[in-house]
Amino acid sequence: MSTYLVEGGFPLKGSVAVHGAKNSVLPILAAALLAPGECVIHNCPDLSDVEASLAILRHLGCSARREGTSVIVDASAPTRWDVPDRLMREMRSSVIFLGAVLGRMGRASLCAPGGCELGPRPIDLHLAAIRALGGTITEESGGMLCQGALHGADIVLSLPSVGATENAMLAAVCAKGTTTITNAAREPEIVDLQNFLLTLGARVRGAGSSVITIEGGAPLHGGSYTVMADRIVACTYLAAAAAAGGEVEVTGVDWRTLSTVTAVLTEAGCAVRSQPGVISLRRDKPLKGVRPIRTAPYPGFPTDAQAPVMAALCRGSGCTVFVENMFESRYRHVDELIRMGADIRVEGRVAVVYGVPRLHGAQVRSSDLRGGAALVVAALGAEGESRIEDLHHIDRGYQCLEGDLAALGARIRRVAEDRKT
Repeated sequence: MSTYLVEGGFPLKGSVAVHGAKNSVLPILAAALLAPGECVIHNCPDLSDVEASLAILRHLGCSARREGTSVIVDASAPTRWDVPDRLMREMRSSVIFLGAVLGRMGRASLCAPGGCELGPRPIDLHLAAIRALGGTITEESGGMLCQGALHGADIVLSLPSVGATENAMLAAVCAKGTTTITNAAREPEIVDLQNFLLTLGARVRGAGSSVITIEGGAPLHGGSYTVMADRIVACTYLAAAAAAGGEVEVTGVDWRTLSTVTAVLTEAGCAVRSQPGVISLRRDKPLKGVRPIRTAPYPGFPTDAQAPVMAALCRGSGCTVFVENMFESRYRHVDELIRMGADIRVEGRVAVVYGVPRLHGAQVRSSDLRGGAALVVAALGAEGESRIEDLHHIDRGYQCLEGDLAALGARIRRVAEDRKT
Protein backbone atom coordinates (compact mmCIF):
# COMPACT_ATOMS: atom_id res chain seq x y z
CA MET A 1 0.00 0.00 0.00
CA SER A 2 1.15 3.56 -0.69
CA THR A 3 0.59 6.80 1.18
CA TYR A 4 1.13 10.45 0.35
CA LEU A 5 2.90 12.55 2.95
CA VAL A 6 2.05 16.19 2.28
CA GLU A 7 3.46 19.14 4.20
CA GLY A 8 1.19 22.07 3.51
CA GLY A 9 1.74 25.80 3.52
CA PHE A 10 4.14 26.12 0.59
CA PRO A 11 3.00 28.17 -2.44
CA LEU A 12 3.23 26.55 -5.85
CA LYS A 13 5.12 28.07 -8.73
CA GLY A 14 5.98 26.96 -12.25
CA SER A 15 4.60 25.22 -15.30
CA VAL A 16 3.21 21.72 -15.68
CA ALA A 17 2.18 19.82 -18.82
CA VAL A 18 -1.09 17.94 -18.62
CA HIS A 19 -1.06 14.29 -19.64
CA GLY A 20 -3.59 12.58 -21.90
CA ALA A 21 -7.21 12.39 -20.82
CA LYS A 22 -8.31 9.25 -19.01
CA ASN A 23 -11.89 9.79 -20.11
CA SER A 24 -10.75 9.97 -23.74
CA VAL A 25 -8.22 7.19 -23.89
CA LEU A 26 -10.44 4.48 -22.40
CA PRO A 27 -13.11 4.61 -25.14
CA ILE A 28 -10.37 5.13 -27.73
CA LEU A 29 -8.67 1.91 -26.59
CA ALA A 30 -12.01 0.12 -26.88
CA ALA A 31 -12.44 1.60 -30.36
CA ALA A 32 -9.04 0.23 -31.38
CA LEU A 33 -10.65 -3.23 -31.25
CA LEU A 34 -12.77 -2.26 -34.28
CA ALA A 35 -9.82 -1.74 -36.63
CA PRO A 36 -8.28 -4.81 -38.33
CA GLY A 37 -4.80 -3.36 -38.11
CA GLU A 38 -2.35 -1.52 -35.89
CA CYS A 39 -3.37 1.59 -33.98
CA VAL A 40 -0.74 3.85 -32.44
CA ILE A 41 -2.19 6.00 -29.68
CA HIS A 42 0.03 8.88 -28.55
CA ASN A 43 -0.16 10.87 -25.31
CA CYS A 44 -1.57 7.79 -23.60
CA PRO A 45 -1.26 8.28 -19.83
CA ASP A 46 0.25 5.56 -17.64
CA LEU A 47 -2.78 4.92 -15.41
CA SER A 48 -4.12 1.82 -13.71
CA ASP A 49 -7.36 2.15 -15.72
CA VAL A 50 -5.34 2.21 -18.94
CA GLU A 51 -3.49 -0.93 -17.87
CA ALA A 52 -6.85 -2.59 -17.16
CA SER A 53 -8.02 -1.69 -20.68
CA LEU A 54 -4.85 -3.12 -22.20
CA ALA A 55 -5.36 -6.32 -20.20
CA ILE A 56 -8.88 -6.63 -21.64
CA LEU A 57 -7.57 -6.14 -25.18
CA ARG A 58 -4.92 -8.82 -24.66
CA HIS A 59 -7.52 -11.21 -23.29
CA LEU A 60 -9.60 -10.64 -26.42
CA GLY A 61 -6.64 -11.73 -28.55
CA CYS A 62 -5.13 -8.37 -29.46
CA SER A 63 -1.52 -7.32 -29.17
CA ALA A 64 -1.13 -4.31 -26.86
CA ARG A 65 2.10 -2.77 -25.67
CA ARG A 66 3.42 0.53 -24.38
CA GLU A 67 6.38 2.45 -25.82
CA GLY A 68 6.96 5.54 -23.71
CA THR A 69 3.89 7.75 -23.86
CA SER A 70 2.43 5.78 -26.78
CA VAL A 71 0.45 2.55 -26.85
CA ILE A 72 0.36 0.24 -29.87
CA VAL A 73 -2.70 -1.98 -30.30
CA ASP A 74 -2.95 -4.58 -33.07
CA ALA A 75 -6.48 -5.95 -33.39
CA SER A 76 -5.91 -7.79 -36.66
CA ALA A 77 -7.24 -11.08 -35.36
CA PRO A 78 -9.16 -10.99 -32.04
CA THR A 79 -10.08 -14.46 -30.84
CA ARG A 80 -12.47 -13.94 -27.93
CA TRP A 81 -15.71 -12.11 -27.27
CA ASP A 82 -15.92 -12.48 -23.49
CA VAL A 83 -14.56 -10.22 -20.76
CA PRO A 84 -14.29 -12.15 -17.49
CA ASP A 85 -15.31 -10.89 -14.09
CA ARG A 86 -11.75 -10.35 -12.86
CA LEU A 87 -11.04 -7.91 -15.69
CA MET A 88 -14.41 -6.14 -15.57
CA ARG A 89 -13.84 -5.42 -11.88
CA GLU A 90 -10.55 -3.68 -12.58
CA MET A 91 -12.27 -0.43 -13.61
CA ARG A 92 -15.74 1.03 -13.35
CA SER A 93 -15.87 2.06 -17.02
CA SER A 94 -15.12 -1.41 -18.42
CA VAL A 95 -18.66 -1.54 -19.87
CA ILE A 96 -17.33 0.71 -22.66
CA PHE A 97 -16.06 -2.50 -24.30
CA LEU A 98 -19.63 -3.74 -24.82
CA GLY A 99 -20.31 -1.87 -28.06
CA ALA A 100 -16.85 -2.54 -29.49
CA VAL A 101 -16.80 -6.29 -28.78
CA LEU A 102 -20.35 -6.74 -30.06
CA GLY A 103 -19.65 -4.68 -33.16
CA ARG A 104 -16.42 -6.49 -34.05
CA MET A 105 -17.24 -10.04 -32.97
CA GLY A 106 -21.01 -10.20 -33.38
CA ARG A 107 -21.53 -11.12 -29.75
CA ALA A 108 -20.23 -10.08 -26.36
CA SER A 109 -20.30 -11.67 -22.94
CA LEU A 110 -19.59 -9.36 -19.99
CA CYS A 111 -20.24 -9.43 -16.30
CA ALA A 112 -21.70 -6.47 -14.47
CA PRO A 113 -19.13 -3.61 -14.52
CA GLY A 114 -17.41 -3.00 -11.23
CA GLY A 115 -19.18 -5.97 -9.71
CA CYS A 116 -22.50 -4.09 -9.50
CA GLU A 117 -25.74 -6.03 -9.47
CA LEU A 118 -27.76 -6.04 -12.66
CA GLY A 119 -31.25 -4.59 -12.46
CA PRO A 120 -31.87 -0.83 -12.02
CA ARG A 121 -28.39 0.54 -12.73
CA PRO A 122 -26.44 3.23 -14.56
CA ILE A 123 -25.86 1.00 -17.62
CA ASP A 124 -29.54 0.84 -18.56
CA LEU A 125 -28.99 3.53 -21.20
CA HIS A 126 -26.11 1.51 -22.68
CA LEU A 127 -28.28 -1.57 -22.99
CA ALA A 128 -31.22 0.37 -24.44
CA ALA A 129 -28.93 1.74 -27.17
CA ILE A 130 -27.66 -1.76 -28.02
CA ARG A 131 -31.23 -3.07 -28.20
CA ALA A 132 -32.21 -0.19 -30.49
CA LEU A 133 -29.42 -1.28 -32.87
CA GLY A 134 -30.84 -4.80 -33.00
CA GLY A 135 -28.77 -6.47 -30.32
CA THR A 136 -30.43 -8.98 -28.02
CA ILE A 137 -29.34 -9.06 -24.39
CA THR A 138 -29.74 -11.99 -22.03
CA GLU A 139 -29.00 -11.28 -18.37
CA GLU A 140 -28.24 -14.03 -15.91
CA SER A 141 -25.99 -14.78 -12.94
CA GLY A 142 -24.61 -11.26 -12.73
CA GLY A 143 -23.59 -11.22 -16.37
CA MET A 144 -25.00 -10.52 -19.81
CA LEU A 145 -24.76 -12.04 -23.25
CA CYS A 146 -25.28 -9.66 -26.18
CA GLN A 147 -25.57 -10.85 -29.76
CA GLY A 148 -27.26 -10.18 -33.06
CA ALA A 149 -26.73 -8.49 -36.41
CA LEU A 150 -26.67 -4.74 -35.84
CA HIS A 151 -28.50 -2.26 -38.03
CA GLY A 152 -28.80 1.50 -38.10
CA ALA A 153 -31.39 3.06 -35.81
CA ASP A 154 -32.62 6.28 -34.27
CA ILE A 155 -31.42 6.30 -30.66
CA VAL A 156 -32.88 8.85 -28.28
CA LEU A 157 -31.10 9.00 -24.92
CA SER A 158 -33.26 10.04 -21.98
CA LEU A 159 -30.13 11.56 -20.44
CA PRO A 160 -26.97 12.77 -22.21
CA SER A 161 -24.89 9.92 -20.78
CA VAL A 162 -21.25 10.00 -21.84
CA GLY A 163 -20.76 6.25 -21.59
CA ALA A 164 -24.00 5.38 -23.38
CA THR A 165 -23.16 7.83 -26.17
CA GLU A 166 -19.73 6.25 -26.60
CA ASN A 167 -21.05 2.68 -26.55
CA ALA A 168 -23.72 3.56 -29.10
CA MET A 169 -21.09 5.16 -31.36
CA LEU A 170 -18.80 2.13 -31.20
CA ALA A 171 -21.57 -0.34 -31.96
CA ALA A 172 -23.11 1.84 -34.68
CA VAL A 173 -19.82 2.07 -36.58
CA CYS A 174 -20.19 -1.66 -37.26
CA ALA A 175 -23.95 -1.63 -37.94
CA LYS A 176 -25.46 -1.67 -41.41
CA GLY A 177 -27.12 1.62 -42.26
CA THR A 178 -27.29 5.03 -40.62
CA THR A 179 -27.64 5.63 -36.89
CA THR A 180 -28.66 8.91 -35.29
CA ILE A 181 -28.03 9.50 -31.57
CA THR A 182 -30.24 12.26 -30.20
CA ASN A 183 -29.60 13.95 -26.83
CA ALA A 184 -26.01 12.73 -27.11
CA ALA A 185 -23.42 13.82 -24.57
CA ARG A 186 -21.46 16.85 -25.78
CA GLU A 187 -18.24 16.43 -23.78
CA PRO A 188 -14.90 17.14 -25.51
CA GLU A 189 -13.98 13.49 -24.95
CA ILE A 190 -16.84 12.51 -27.28
CA VAL A 191 -15.30 14.73 -29.95
CA ASP A 192 -11.95 13.04 -29.34
CA LEU A 193 -13.52 9.61 -29.84
CA GLN A 194 -15.15 10.78 -33.09
CA ASN A 195 -11.81 12.10 -34.36
CA PHE A 196 -10.14 8.77 -33.60
CA LEU A 197 -12.91 6.87 -35.39
CA LEU A 198 -12.47 9.17 -38.40
CA THR A 199 -8.77 8.29 -38.37
CA LEU A 200 -9.78 4.63 -38.65
CA GLY A 201 -12.00 5.34 -41.65
CA ALA A 202 -15.38 5.48 -39.92
CA ARG A 203 -18.05 7.93 -41.03
CA VAL A 204 -19.16 9.89 -37.97
CA ARG A 205 -20.26 13.49 -37.60
CA GLY A 206 -21.92 15.76 -35.07
CA ALA A 207 -19.87 15.05 -31.94
CA GLY A 208 -19.88 18.09 -29.70
CA SER A 209 -23.54 18.69 -30.51
CA SER A 210 -26.61 16.90 -29.21
CA VAL A 211 -27.07 14.90 -32.43
CA ILE A 212 -24.46 12.45 -33.71
CA THR A 213 -24.83 10.62 -37.02
CA ILE A 214 -22.95 7.43 -37.90
CA GLU A 215 -22.97 5.79 -41.32
CA GLY A 216 -22.12 2.24 -40.37
CA GLY A 217 -20.31 -0.43 -42.33
CA ALA A 218 -17.40 1.63 -43.63
CA PRO A 219 -14.19 -0.44 -44.01
CA LEU A 220 -11.87 0.35 -41.11
CA HIS A 221 -8.10 0.32 -40.86
CA GLY A 222 -5.37 1.12 -38.36
CA GLY A 223 -4.04 4.60 -37.75
CA SER A 224 -2.14 6.98 -35.52
CA TYR A 225 -3.80 9.43 -33.13
CA THR A 226 -2.89 11.80 -30.27
CA VAL A 227 -5.22 11.88 -27.27
CA MET A 228 -6.41 15.25 -25.97
CA ALA A 229 -5.07 16.59 -22.66
CA ASP A 230 -6.96 15.76 -19.47
CA ARG A 231 -9.06 18.77 -18.51
CA ILE A 232 -9.84 17.36 -15.05
CA VAL A 233 -6.15 16.94 -14.27
CA ALA A 234 -5.68 20.54 -15.38
CA CYS A 235 -8.52 21.58 -13.08
CA THR A 236 -6.87 19.73 -10.19
CA TYR A 237 -3.58 21.60 -10.65
CA LEU A 238 -5.43 24.92 -10.84
CA ALA A 239 -7.35 24.07 -7.68
CA ALA A 240 -4.09 23.08 -5.98
CA ALA A 241 -2.59 26.49 -6.77
CA ALA A 242 -5.76 28.17 -5.51
CA ALA A 243 -5.50 26.23 -2.24
CA ALA A 244 -1.75 26.64 -1.66
CA GLY A 245 -1.29 30.06 -3.23
CA GLY A 246 1.36 31.03 -5.74
CA GLU A 247 1.35 31.11 -9.52
CA VAL A 248 1.04 28.09 -11.81
CA GLU A 249 0.43 27.52 -15.49
CA VAL A 250 -0.91 24.32 -17.02
CA THR A 251 -0.03 23.62 -20.64
CA GLY A 252 -1.44 21.48 -23.42
CA VAL A 253 -5.09 21.93 -22.43
CA ASP A 254 -7.84 23.75 -24.32
CA TRP A 255 -8.96 26.53 -21.98
CA ARG A 256 -12.44 26.51 -23.51
CA THR A 257 -13.15 23.08 -22.02
CA LEU A 258 -12.59 24.47 -18.52
CA SER A 259 -14.27 27.86 -18.77
CA THR A 260 -16.88 27.06 -16.10
CA VAL A 261 -14.14 26.06 -13.65
CA THR A 262 -11.88 29.03 -14.33
CA ALA A 263 -14.88 31.35 -13.95
CA VAL A 264 -15.47 29.96 -10.44
CA LEU A 265 -11.80 30.31 -9.48
CA THR A 266 -11.78 33.87 -10.80
CA GLU A 267 -14.85 34.72 -8.75
CA ALA A 268 -13.14 33.20 -5.71
CA GLY A 269 -10.32 35.74 -5.99
CA CYS A 270 -7.75 34.09 -8.28
CA ALA A 271 -6.22 35.85 -11.25
CA VAL A 272 -6.73 33.54 -14.23
CA ARG A 273 -5.37 34.10 -17.72
CA SER A 274 -6.26 31.80 -20.61
CA GLN A 275 -4.73 31.56 -24.05
CA PRO A 276 -4.41 28.78 -26.62
CA GLY A 277 -2.83 25.76 -24.95
CA VAL A 278 -2.14 27.50 -21.63
CA ILE A 279 -4.09 28.41 -18.49
CA SER A 280 -2.28 30.33 -15.75
CA LEU A 281 -3.55 31.06 -12.24
CA ARG A 282 -2.20 33.33 -9.51
CA ARG A 283 -3.54 33.41 -5.97
CA ASP A 284 -1.93 35.87 -3.56
CA LYS A 285 -4.85 36.80 -1.32
CA PRO A 286 -7.41 34.79 0.67
CA LEU A 287 -10.15 33.05 -1.28
CA LYS A 288 -13.80 33.95 -0.89
CA GLY A 289 -17.08 32.16 -1.38
CA VAL A 290 -18.78 32.14 -4.77
CA ARG A 291 -22.27 31.82 -6.16
CA PRO A 292 -23.85 28.32 -6.06
CA ILE A 293 -21.98 25.72 -8.10
CA ARG A 294 -24.26 23.24 -9.83
CA THR A 295 -22.74 20.28 -11.64
CA ALA A 296 -24.23 19.57 -15.06
CA PRO A 297 -23.48 17.83 -18.36
CA TYR A 298 -21.00 19.64 -20.60
CA PRO A 299 -20.74 22.57 -21.12
CA GLY A 300 -21.88 22.96 -17.50
CA PHE A 301 -19.67 22.66 -14.43
CA PRO A 302 -18.10 19.16 -14.53
CA THR A 303 -18.96 16.78 -11.73
CA ASP A 304 -15.34 15.55 -11.73
CA ALA A 305 -14.18 19.07 -10.83
CA GLN A 306 -16.55 19.41 -7.90
CA ALA A 307 -14.34 17.75 -5.25
CA PRO A 308 -11.00 19.50 -6.06
CA VAL A 309 -12.68 22.92 -6.29
CA MET A 310 -14.56 22.29 -3.04
CA ALA A 311 -11.26 21.44 -1.34
CA ALA A 312 -9.76 24.76 -2.46
CA LEU A 313 -12.78 26.76 -1.26
CA CYS A 314 -12.67 25.23 2.22
CA ARG A 315 -10.21 27.95 3.22
CA GLY A 316 -11.07 31.61 3.03
CA SER A 317 -14.08 33.72 3.76
CA GLY A 318 -17.74 33.40 2.90
CA CYS A 319 -19.93 30.48 1.97
CA THR A 320 -20.30 28.37 -1.17
CA VAL A 321 -23.19 26.05 -2.00
CA PHE A 322 -22.54 22.98 -4.17
CA VAL A 323 -25.40 21.14 -5.84
CA GLU A 324 -24.42 17.74 -7.24
CA ASN A 325 -26.83 16.94 -10.07
CA MET A 326 -24.93 14.09 -11.73
CA PHE A 327 -24.30 11.45 -9.05
CA GLU A 328 -25.89 10.58 -5.73
CA SER A 329 -22.74 9.62 -3.79
CA ARG A 330 -20.29 12.31 -4.81
CA TYR A 331 -19.60 13.80 -1.36
CA ARG A 332 -17.61 10.96 0.18
CA HIS A 333 -14.59 13.25 0.48
CA VAL A 334 -16.47 15.64 2.78
CA ASP A 335 -15.94 13.68 6.01
CA GLU A 336 -12.20 13.54 5.30
CA LEU A 337 -12.07 17.28 4.63
CA ILE A 338 -13.86 17.85 7.94
CA ARG A 339 -11.08 15.86 9.64
CA MET A 340 -8.74 18.55 8.33
CA GLY A 341 -10.82 21.32 9.87
CA ALA A 342 -13.23 22.14 7.05
CA ASP A 343 -16.76 23.32 7.90
CA ILE A 344 -19.11 21.58 5.47
CA ARG A 345 -22.78 20.64 5.89
CA VAL A 346 -24.34 18.07 3.55
CA GLU A 347 -28.02 17.46 2.95
CA GLY A 348 -28.79 15.11 0.08
CA ARG A 349 -27.31 16.51 -3.11
CA VAL A 350 -26.44 19.87 -1.50
CA ALA A 351 -23.20 20.67 0.31
CA VAL A 352 -22.67 24.03 2.00
CA VAL A 353 -19.03 25.01 2.50
CA TYR A 354 -18.30 27.67 5.12
CA GLY A 355 -14.82 29.02 4.60
CA VAL A 356 -12.41 28.73 7.54
CA PRO A 357 -9.17 30.65 8.13
CA ARG A 358 -7.03 27.52 8.13
CA LEU A 359 -6.99 23.76 7.69
CA HIS A 360 -4.69 21.43 9.59
CA GLY A 361 -2.90 18.29 8.55
CA ALA A 362 -4.59 14.98 9.31
CA GLN A 363 -4.57 11.31 8.45
CA VAL A 364 -7.22 10.83 5.77
CA ARG A 365 -8.26 8.18 3.29
CA SER A 366 -9.11 8.45 -0.39
CA SER A 367 -12.46 6.81 -1.13
CA ASP A 368 -12.64 7.56 -4.87
CA LEU A 369 -10.61 9.09 -7.69
CA ARG A 370 -11.63 12.76 -7.58
CA GLY A 371 -12.20 12.71 -3.83
CA GLY A 372 -8.63 11.51 -3.38
CA ALA A 373 -7.35 14.36 -5.54
CA ALA A 374 -9.40 16.77 -3.42
CA LEU A 375 -7.63 15.59 -0.27
CA VAL A 376 -4.27 16.34 -1.90
CA VAL A 377 -5.50 19.82 -2.85
CA ALA A 378 -6.68 20.47 0.70
CA ALA A 379 -3.44 19.13 2.20
CA LEU A 380 -1.34 21.50 0.09
CA GLY A 381 -3.16 24.45 1.63
CA ALA A 382 -3.26 23.09 5.18
CA GLU A 383 -0.89 23.69 8.10
CA GLY A 384 1.28 20.74 9.06
CA GLU A 385 1.59 17.28 7.58
CA SER A 386 -1.20 15.17 6.11
CA ARG A 387 -1.18 11.44 5.40
CA ILE A 388 -3.37 10.39 2.50
CA GLU A 389 -4.03 6.66 2.19
CA ASP A 390 -5.54 4.36 -0.47
CA LEU A 391 -3.76 5.94 -3.40
CA HIS A 392 -4.93 3.25 -5.81
CA HIS A 393 -8.01 5.39 -6.39
CA ILE A 394 -5.86 8.38 -7.40
CA ASP A 395 -3.68 6.18 -9.63
CA ARG A 396 -6.73 5.45 -11.77
CA GLY A 397 -6.70 8.96 -13.20
CA TYR A 398 -3.45 10.76 -12.33
CA GLN A 399 -0.04 9.85 -13.71
CA CYS A 400 2.57 10.58 -11.03
CA LEU A 401 0.54 13.29 -9.34
CA GLU A 402 3.21 13.67 -6.67
CA GLY A 403 5.94 14.24 -9.26
CA ASP A 404 4.08 17.01 -11.05
CA LEU A 405 3.18 18.77 -7.80
CA ALA A 406 6.71 18.42 -6.40
CA ALA A 407 8.04 20.05 -9.57
CA LEU A 408 5.81 23.03 -8.71
CA GLY A 409 7.33 23.29 -5.23
CA ALA A 410 4.89 21.15 -3.24
CA ARG A 411 6.25 19.19 -0.29
CA ILE A 412 4.75 15.84 -1.22
CA ARG A 413 6.19 12.38 -1.37
CA ARG A 414 4.92 8.87 -1.85
CA VAL A 415 5.89 6.17 0.61
CA ALA A 416 5.20 2.46 0.48
CA GLU A 417 3.82 0.85 3.60
CA ASP A 418 3.35 -2.75 4.62
CA ARG A 419 0.08 -3.30 6.39
CA LYS A 420 0.14 -6.18 8.81
CA THR A 421 -3.02 -7.88 9.93
